Amino acid sequence: MDGKLISVQGNKLTIAVDDVFNLEKVIRLSDGKQPSVGLTIDDNRHISRDQQKKIFALIHDLCNYTGDEPKYWEDEFKWRVQITFGVDEFSLSDCSVTIGNYMILTILEFLFEENIPFRTKLWDSLESDYTRAIFSINYRKCVICGKPHADLAHYKAVGMGRNRRKIDERKMYFFSLCRVHHQEQHRIGINVFMKKYHIKPIKLTDEQLIKYNILSKKRLEELKNVK
Repeated sequence: MDGKLISVQGNKLTIAVDDVFNLEKVIRLSDGKQPSVGLTIDDNRHISRDQQKKIFALIHDLCNYTGDEPKYWEDEFKWRVQITFGVDEFSLSDCSVTIGNYMILTILEFLFEENIPFRTKLWDSLESDYTRAIFSINYRKCVICGKPHADLAHYKAVGMGRNRRKIDERKMYFFSLCRVHHQEQHRIGINVFMKKYHIKPIKLTDEQLIKYNILSKKRLEELKNVK
């Protein structure tokens, strides 16, 4: 069981556990003896328990979909991380935080590419808003609910009396929304919408603007030549 250290007073620790703690069951399993616990503190250098839980939860969701053995996909994603990021062989028990993040990103990208569902709770708990936004835009999934065929939405609406030819998309922020959430954005207003869902739009590079058909190469050159 995992949790967070809340306070320390002498030799007494207050810990908030992540799941419901059944003391009666613990006492029963310990045969009536005083239960003992071990404490491991994440030091922000080695992979955290939270990262490990996300990695194996994502692999579990994948295997529920494919029927494969988790060990197969664990080894497959380790190999992909080694090849993609140029790292040596590693163990998920004691690798670095950075490699842990590489694993999560590699698994998520595969799930997006293959359109394999995974638990929304994991998506909501990602530390990087940029990761959520760019994956959603790249694979046209709603950044809120994950539905496919999402619209590419501007942080500030285009077309409401504004001349598109005078808009510089390089300065704008984007996110992807399914039709339901896109309509809600326009209905309740962008400020209320952003506060409700706690999402952060992102700027796109010139290459991404062309890749996602937001700008043509010709239009990009025109914008670059504007004084």
